[in-house]
Amino acid sequence: MPLIPTLHLDAPADRDRISAIRQNLSLAPLLLAGIADDANSPATAVRRIIREVRDRGDAAICEFTRQYDDVDLTGKPLRISPEQLAAAVKQADPQFLAALDISIDNVRRYQTAMLPPDPPPIRPAGGGPAARLAVRYEPLNRVGVYVPGGAGAYPSSVVMTVAPAQAAGVKSIAICSPMRGGRVSPAVLAAAMRLGVDEVYGIGGAQAIAAMALGTPSIPKVDKIVGPGNTYVQLAKKEMFGIVDIDSFAGPSEVIVLADDSASAAMVAAELLAQAEHAPGSCLLITSSGSLAQAVQLELNRQVPALLRRDLTIKALGYASAIIVTPTPDAAIELVNAFAPEHLQITTKNSRADAERITSAGGIFIGEKTPVAAGDYLAGPSHVLPTSGTAKFFSGLSAESFRKRISVVEYDNSALTAVANTICILAATEGFDAHVKSVQARQ
Repeated sequence: MPLIPTLHLDAPADRDRISAIRQNLSLAPLLLAGIADDANSPATAVRRIIREVRDRGDAAICEFTRQYDDVDLTGKPLRISPEQLAAAVKQADPQFLAALDISIDNVRRYQTAMLPPDPPPIRPAGGGPAARLAVRYEPLNRVGVYVPGGAGAYPSSVVMTVAPAQAAGVKSIAICSPMRGGRVSPAVLAAAMRLGVDEVYGIGGAQAIAAMALGTPSIPKVDKIVGPGNTYVQLAKKEMFGIVDIDSFAGPSEVIVLADDSASAAMVAAELLAQAEHAPGSCLLITSSGSLAQAVQLELNRQVPALLRRDLTIKALGYASAIIVTPTPDAAIELVNAFAPEHLQITTKNSRADAERITSAGGIFIGEKTPVAAGDYLAGPSHVLPTSGTAKFFSGLSAESFRKRISVVEYDNSALTAVANTICILAATEGFDAHVKSVQARQ
């Protein structure tokens, strides 16, 4: 029995099912749910948590941590002690620490290299050489990082959020991660220490987002919150946007594999299953090769039984996953751009050339020897990428995400005199008399 459906783009009934998959992947239903007033909706629960944290601070955090994570923090520090952090590193597998160091170094190198220099001074029209315009970039002062702790431990998320912020020059970074079994994942703590971050709080969920955004007696307010999380975490970030900046409103992780008959069915199936392992995680194969589609179906059935997370993986394969057969290779590329996937793995006869034709994707992985896992863990770009088709207008998290741009304008007397009349005409047209006078007072 096929684990996922095979759909044909040129079959009318299948086109409807493909459209339904795109709708399932869209953020629209979740965003619309986020404005609902239903007393039992996640959005309503999140707003209540935020109000309680705003009004009662640490006491509310302890209450919600006891309620949702079964951990009683009453009377205890929310911040992980230096001793616990040091112990996490001391007890970690040396091979794990070495792998972390390679990942951190790669991400820092890539993120530092991508930062553009400040542009040279710009001369505006009309003001002459004495008018000067400039752009200055400044790092954010303080950033909050959310690291999930549900189905597993995610030290890679620590690296992929903290290292870009450090590359941008952020000096103050706080991490929130929920406790499971009374403790934060030692792997997460070790990753934080390896990055030089010693401010870690053992709290999760919407209450952690509210605490970082609003500030409490124990947790100083941040300027931006980044990192993955479940629906409640994402809704909390959405509610707090404007009080702080956020990286994005993210849906479940997803991959599209674009492949032709030159691809190995075993490798394609392995790539699809790697994404489904996220649970929920959407995986799509888009191909113009019917024979590859059939071979991949067989491989999925062959490979799944050997997976450690096979039950979750099989469940995830039922979420917006499919093999889509297109009539032509051009139609396959057109469909990829329509989906605008978070991850796109390309294994075709002309992988690099096909990649050049992709206009919307969070990250592109070119060739059969480039698994998405390379980007997940150590290649250099952050693995925090736009999901659910938002790659059409969003980019992935990067060092640039942690800098703000400041415009600088400087005129001397001759420059202002040259443009004063123009400014006054425009201001007077809009009815702003004081603007006119502010120019005239300087002449």
